[in-house]
Order: sequence, then C-alpha cells, then structure tokens
Amino acid sequence: MDNAKRYVASVYAVSHQVDLALLKVEEAPFMEGVKPLAFGSVPQMEEKIVVYGYPMGGSTLSATSGVVSRVEHHTYAHSGESFLAVQVDAAVNPRNSGGPALSQGKIVGVVMQSISTSQNIGYLVPVDLVKHFIKDMQDGHYDGMADIGLSTQKLENPAMRRYYGFDENTTGKLINKVTYHPSLRSKIQEGDILTAVNGHTIQNDGTVEFRQEEYTYFHYIIDKYQMGESVRLDIIRDTKPLQIQATLRYTPDDMYLVKTTRYDTMPSYFVYGSYIFSPLTRNLIRSSKKNRLALSHLASQWQEEDKEEVVVLLKVLASDMSRGDHNFGMWAIDTLNGKSFKNFREFYERVHNNTEPYLLLEDTQGIKLIIDPKEAKAEQKKVLKKYNIEFPTSIELRKGSN
Repeated sequence: MDNAKRYVASVYAVSHQVDLALLKVEEAPFMEGVKPLAFGSVPQMEEKIVVYGYPMGGSTLSATSGVVSRVEHHTYAHSGESFLAVQVDAAVNPRNSGGPALSQGKIVGVVMQSISTSQNIGYLVPVDLVKHFIKDMQDGHYDGMADIGLSTQKLENPAMRRYYGFDENTTGKLINKVTYHPSLRSKIQEGDILTAVNGHTIQNDGTVEFRQEEYTYFHYIIDKYQMGESVRLDIIRDTKPLQIQATLRYTPDDMYLVKTTRYDTMPSYFVYGSYIFSPLTRNLIRSSKKNRLALSHLASQWQEEDKEEVVVLLKVLASDMSRGDHNFGMWAIDTLNGKSFKNFREFYERVHNNTEPYLLLEDTQGIKLIIDPKEAKAEQKKVLKKYNIEFPTSIELRKGSN
C-alpha cells in the first residue's frame, strides 16, 4: 500500500499478561496489495535487528538498528509477570512500543519497554509469545498464559542436596507449595523434587537449556503450551522417580490472593457509613505507600480453599461516627464478627445482611475496628452527598443486588 490514508482500527483482543494487542481494520482496501511479514524465530545473541515504530521526535516511521544483548526471563512492566524477553541495544524510545523488530526481513519480536535510566537497553516480546497469543485467539476467546501452581526453591545448597539424597548428576527444584486447585493437588506433594518438564532437565537454579548453552527459567517450557494442553513433569519422591501429566487450567489470577495488575476494568468498592471497602489489588498497592510492605507480602500469597481474596478498609471519611478511626487506611481485614470470609462479595453480603448490634473488624495482629450499623445507615446519605459520591457500591455489586 503506497498512500497516506488513515484507516480506523478497533481492538480485537488484548493480552495484558504479555503486553500485546490484536487490532482489526474493517475497511476492505486496507489489505489490498499488502504482503504480510513472515514470523522468524527467537533471535540469537549478537544477531542484528531493526526496530520500527513511531517514537517521539517525529511523525513518520522510525527505524533503529542494533543487536541482541540477552535472551532471558524478565519482568514485564505492564503486567508485573515474568516471561522470556529479548534485550536489545537498539534505541527504544517512548511511543516505540508495539512496533515490530525484524531480522533478515522476518518478525522476531514486538517492542514493549525500555530502561529510561540506561543507555539503549530495550526489550522485545519474543516472537514465540506473539504466536502463542495469536493461536490462543483462534477460537475468539483469550485464555491467557497458564500457571501450574507450584512454588519451588533452588537446590544449590550442598547440605540440602545431601538431605534429599541427591548425587552430583541429579538436578532440580524442591516443591515447597502446591496450590489448592485440584489439577495438581492429587498428583504432586510438597517435598517432591521437580527434575524435568517435557524432557527438559531443570538445573539446580531453576533454569532449563532452551537453546544450546543458553538457559532461562523453566516456566519457559510451560509458556509454550496453550490452556487445556498438558505437560509432562518428572519428579522424585522419596528417592523414587515418577512421571505425571499436568493439564494447564489456571492463570496466576486463579492462584494468588491479590490479582495481577488490572486494566480496562473499574475498581470494586462499597461505602458503608463513613467507611470505604475494596478488594486488595496490585493497582492499589502500587498507588499507595501506606502499609505497602505488609500488603506486598499478601500479594505473594496463594489462595486457599476458604480464602480467595483480601479485603481492605480503603479509607475512612470524616464524620461524627468515624472519630478516632482516621488512621485506618489500606488496612487488611482478616475477620468479620470473629469469622473469616472467602472473598469481597461474601464480605459485602455479610456486612449488609448483618443482624448483630455491631460489626467487629479485626486484622491478623488483633487490631480491631467497631462499626455501629445503625449509625452507618443513618450517616450514609449525608456522607455520599458531602463527598459527592454518586453510588455507594461499584457496578458489579449493584448488578448482583438486583
């Protein structure tokens, strides 16, 4: 296509996990005479690449060249999750994100982020994850990147290796936690040693050789598979080798007490008198310095069968009923009237269906906050008007109460 006409595109799908999106252009002429670029493979170290995009400094297409510096797991800034990434020394600037990186005329990655305090350190989403996303969307539904639900630790310490009866030729990682979800709970036990995934030997530092003499985190093998597919896990239990099949069914959001960073969704909340409650999210943790250490620890914890979500007292609004409680904020609640609750929805329903004369909120340290339901109901309209709050609950709670 050789013209400057602009076409309207709509968002077809988004993967916040790996910082990618698919766009759709409805106008038929858009693809006329266009020869699509082919996909290549994950580039080699020192391989020359060219990065395209529309970064700051101009309005026309920009091309910058460089070489591949590293290929390893890296934290994706958009989601906070860790996946394989390609580090390049080509200039990557603001608004470069989403542009293709080419090597020998083929796409080897998509620009996603850079380190602003460094000189020419940028990162690409490797082509393997791009193809995974496209294949995932072939049925019109995005499933996401799977998590097998295992917490593991390195087996590099000599004393630990002797304790588990490892010789010098045996490598792997100790499984110290298994999620409560049933996909693996019945097959794997805490204390098992994970030695290989689909035949790829796991080293004592948790890496696998994904190319000759190149290593990265073993989850790279799992990330190559779609939700619903299975991977083979080699384990050692009581010095005996075993093989099991693990079906990929869950994402990290199904595993952790605090969901991954949210985009394109409105926050959940409800106002009760002068008190605002919300489920704890990573967005909240990142936006506030209050209690950040304790809340960040909760974000690393897994769900249990009777606990799926953390609820926080987000803020206390000034009123006659809240005197003395203004120091509470971003406060994680453990029990309501002496009983735990599974998630935010259950907490909300128990608060609004309460028949006790008081609501007793308590955290894990025994710190208490008491609310008088009669005062809360009497103050509600006045507080909402004073602080210009249109609705006392978020939209999903309003829908659920109809």
